[in-house]
Amino acid sequence: MITRGPSGGDSHQARKSQVREAHQISIKEVLNVETMEDAPLIQFGRTERSGPQIMHNDALVITAILANYEVGRIFIDSGSSADILFGEAYDQMQLGDVSLEKVNTSLYGFAGEVVHLRGMVSLPLTMGRETAHKTCLLKFLVVDVPSAYNVILDRPTLNTFQAVISTYHMKIKFPTPGGIGEVQGDPLRSRRCYVDAVRRGEKRAEMTLKTRPLLVRKGRRLRKKSRKQQKPLLRCNRQKNCLTSRSYQEILTKPRELAFT
Repeated sequence: MITRGPSGGDSHQARKSQVREAHQISIKEVLNVETMEDAPLIQFGRTERSGPQIMHNDALVITAILANYEVGRIFIDSGSSADILFGEAYDQMQLGDVSLEKVNTSLYGFAGEVVHLRGMVSLPLTMGRETAHKTCLLKFLVVDVPSAYNVILDRPTLNTFQAVISTYHMKIKFPTPGGIGEVQGDPLRSRRCYVDAVRRGEKRAEMTLKTRPLLVRKGRRLRKKSRKQQKPLLRCNRQKNCLTSRSYQEILTKPRELAFT
């Protein structure tokens, strides 16, 4: 899940304005009401499932047209608030850094880590086939982090397309002037992306922790009497900056008055 990004504005003032607008929506008069007859009916049937007819928990991964490129491994993440275009895919599209816009807002990952942003780019995304398709101009954040996916589509984009997703059917449906457009997910590619993502995570977890020598100094707040009592215990080798195990155990048994700061 990706949070923050410029979806709510690229400044603190813009995000505060968005919150105020949300409070005002409830008191505004509704001028246009869409009737049920005008709204397209979107539904999913039992026969629309693709792949093996077994229960699955696969992510929804699709293929769409991005800036006249057929891009696969597009992860549909309704919990994220930013459209992501990963740097490796962006470089392969050969769009150049000229089209990148500077972004002031930070991007945070699932664990709260800050993700480095190369910039933001506006690109047209087309979903659907033949006459039942829709194209929207979206703003993608270009990030330089390794990923099993090329693109992540967020919740605001799904709202822009008025899309309804079904992970059970591995399909997206949305209204178009030519009828109901749909995009079918790829279960096999989804599982390959999952395996690749787990493999990448395991590689990052295999870190070698570097240990540093223990450096213990006399506390500045200790009394003169305590300092004198402490000297015999600190048999510290100044070149290695370490304590002998015996002297360290003796320090641990001393009263709190001799504690180090």
